[in-house]
Order: sequence, then C-alpha cells, then structure tokens
Amino acid sequence: MPTTALAAIAKARLIQKALAALVVVVPVGMVALLGGTSILVAQIAGTSSSCTSASQESASTGTALQPATPLSNGVGSITIPGPGGVPLVLDPQQQSVAGSYMTVGQPLGVSEKGIQIAIMVALQESGLKMLANPAVPESLSMPHDGLGYDHDSLGSAQQRPSAGWGSVQELMTPAYDAQAFFGGPRGPNHGSPPGLLDIPGWTSMGLGQAAQAVQVSAFPELYERWAPTALAIMASVNGTNVPQTCLQAAPADAPSSPLVPANLSGIRQAILRYAQEGVGGSYVWGGMSFKAWDCSGYVQWIYAQVGIALPRTEQWLAGHPTSAPQPGDLVVQNPDGPNHWGHVGIYAGAGMMYSALNPTVGTLLHPVGWNPGTQYFTLLEPAPAA
Repeated sequence: MPTTALAAIAKARLIQKALAALVVVVPVGMVALLGGTSILVAQIAGTSSSCTSASQESASTGTALQPATPLSNGVGSITIPGPGGVPLVLDPQQQSVAGSYMTVGQPLGVSEKGIQIAIMVALQESGLKMLANPAVPESLSMPHDGLGYDHDSLGSAQQRPSAGWGSVQELMTPAYDAQAFFGGPRGPNHGSPPGLLDIPGWTSMGLGQAAQAVQVSAFPELYERWAPTALAIMASVNGTNVPQTCLQAAPADAPSSPLVPANLSGIRQAILRYAQEGVGGSYVWGGMSFKAWDCSGYVQWIYAQVGIALPRTEQWLAGHPTSAPQPGDLVVQNPDGPNHWGHVGIYAGAGMMYSALNPTVGTLLHPVGWNPGTQYFTLLEPAPAA
C-alpha cells in the first residue's frame, strides 16, 4: 500500500477516535466505550474462519521466533495481504513490534493461535506501532512511531496506565506490551487486568472473541478481519505458505443465522424471524424507526411484532433473570451500574445474538462473547417460585 494510503488510513483512524472521545453520556443502546480500541476506518473483510491449524492450537516449541525478515524490495519493508486482500506494507519498525509478540509469547508457552490473536490486536489498535499520547505528556519523550488520542492509551496494544496495565514507561516498551497482553502466571499484572492466558477457555474461543475478552473494546467486531493478515506475518517469519483460503473473505453463502431448534415455540421462532429481518439496519443513537434504531429500539421493535410491548429502555425489568437462556430471550451486556447494562440484544442460540451493535457495523448477528458482563432475561417463561 502506498505511503499516502497508509497516511489516509491513519488520519481516518484518528478522526474516528476523536469523535468517539466526544461521547460522554450514553443511554441504553449505545455500546459503552470500555476499552482503548483504536479504530482503523475501513470496510470489514468479513472473515469468519479462523484458519487455525492443528499446530497453532498447541504450544509453540523450539527456537524463539524472530521479527519478520524484510523482503528484498530495497527499503526493508514487507508486503502482507491486508483485509479484503489489499496489500499492507510493514516497515522494519512495524515488523519489530510484531516480532516482540512472537519472541515474548513463545517462551511463555503461548500457542501460535495466541500469538496470532496478539498480532491481530496490535494491527487493529495501533497498526503495529508504538503510539505515544499527548494526554500523557511523559510518553512524548519516549521512543514512539506516532500518536494516539484515546484517553490515556499507550503503546502497540493501546493499554491504559489508569486501568492498571502498567506504568507509562512500561507501556511504551514493545516487549512489555506483549508480556501484559499475554498475562498468565508469569505476566506483570498477575491477572488484574487479565491477559489472554488469564481468560478461562480462551483456547476454545474464536480469534476475535478471544481478542475482545482481553481488550473489552467498544468495537469488538473489528479484530476478526485481521486474522489472515496476522497469520501471513507469522508465516513470513516461519518461511511457510499461508493457505489461500485463509486470505479470502467468508463465502457469500455462509450461514447468516444459527440453526433454530425444531422444538422451539412459535413465539420464539417469530422473534428470531423478526430479529433476522432487522439485520443490516443502521445504528442511530436514540432511533426507534425500522432499520434506523439503537440497540434498545431494535429489541423494542422485535417484541412489538409479536404483540409484546417493552419499555424504551431498561427492558430487562419486564422479565426476570435466567441461567438457561433460550433463543428469543434478552441478552444484556456492558454493565454500567447495579442491575443496569449498556447494551441489549436478542439471544439467537449457540452463543450468538442479534443486536444493533454500534454505528460502524449497525445491526447484525454476532457472538455473545464480543461484549462483557453478559446476563440473560426472559419474558416468555414464568418466573420461578419464590
């Protein structure tokens, strides 16, 4: 990708982050800005396959991986397929940042899948750059490759000193960024905040879901698109080929909804049908119109179609908690106070949910694990006896 194109992407990213910083008070339906995600404004590639080999599932062994070897193009850069197959040129410093995650992860026993997730995060958060932040003046005097503007987020993974990720000096060090992201028994934060190795069951999660479990981002859907790129960076180090299928978007005929159980009640089937009908709608903060709604407006519309009137906000109050959710129940996420949540959607079954997620992607079917603090409420089953 030409330098001017990279600069345009960086500029768009900074504009998006600046706009996000203006949001101070958000009602139910606006995804809480919980993390330090740096948004790279580009079309989502739609990669739904992790392309993870058996070797990636097991811990890496042998010689520690080294930073990517520059290809012979005269300037020490390498060219990697980016989202949608668009070429992404990485300079030696970006390669070095990627190499830090590789060289730190391997001695910790992190699998290749875990290293791939870490590089995905760094690609999304910083473009594999060490970013200082004018809001943290101390960081400006330390070696850096550019500036970020999200709260007090620093470094390649855009972690925040105020959230306990480390000191300013530590977070401006590539190797420390990797150590903090991976966490685990030998991690610097001892599980608070949790790194990847501290997340229960992360090895069985999807790549983007595992990334989100660490980052707790307001835009969780953006990590997954970097999976093929991260894999290609790792392959360039190992000298192996990346399967062509791993560099392509999901097929157009990929399932758009989970299988509906045959014994599901008629009203639950109808709720899922209307939820699917709303997929593709825009996210409009405070919106209540068809396909121009926020998350609670979307849920309110769905239930109205089956004759159930829900309040505009705090819709969980119309039901009761359940630990055994069924398709059609409410999913609430992003807790922002006692018995209060910042996001609501419709449970689709199989760990998936429908929701109007955010202005970037609008209304879609997505993993429940993309957002934290999940609880379920049902309006369709009687409350248990006291």
